[in-house]
Amino acid sequence: MRGDRWISAVLIGVVAACAEPTAPLRLDAAAGGVSQSVTGGGQFVHPTFGTVTFAFTAQRLSDGRVVGRFQQHQPAFGFTYKGDVTCFAVDPVNHRAWIGGVLTQSNDPDPVALVGKDAWFRVLDSSGNDVDRSTFLGFEGGGGIITSAEYCEKQIWPDGNARTWPVEQGNIVIQ
Repeated sequence: MRGDRWISAVLIGVVAACAEPTAPLRLDAAAGGVSQSVTGGGQFVHPTFGTVTFAFTAQRLSDGRVVGRFQQHQPAFGFTYKGDVTCFAVDPVNHRAWIGGVLTQSNDPDPVALVGKDAWFRVLDSSGNDVDRSTFLGFEGGGGIITSAEYCEKQIWPDGNARTWPVEQGNIVIQ
């Protein structure tokens, strides 16, 4: 297969893999169920990073623990980030969520994006009134935020949905 066709085939496979939310975590009976969840997957176009594919699931268990996974992929740069969710916050009135966690995989050489570092993002579930929106990952020091926990706690949302991008070929659901 010619090089450009091979690359296209690989990118289509990555987009397909990232376009749907990651599988929900299996919960044991002792966990007591899920009291809140945020899931999503698809892609958005960032003015600098180009098309970004993403998938995530975040669940708050009835006992207060938070579980989940997230991933983002930037085909233009070839960077892929995956992580475990450690916190999330929800604004049910405005259909917003802030999700943070720890990177478990990253091929980005930037020191703030190494495995073990915190990363976070925020999403908007338009509930059918408009398009859903997501941000690119934030990393330590971005906007003065140091940890995922701090990001989830502060729940910063700039006016006019600034720095969020319309989700294409995907969906975000806050429950």
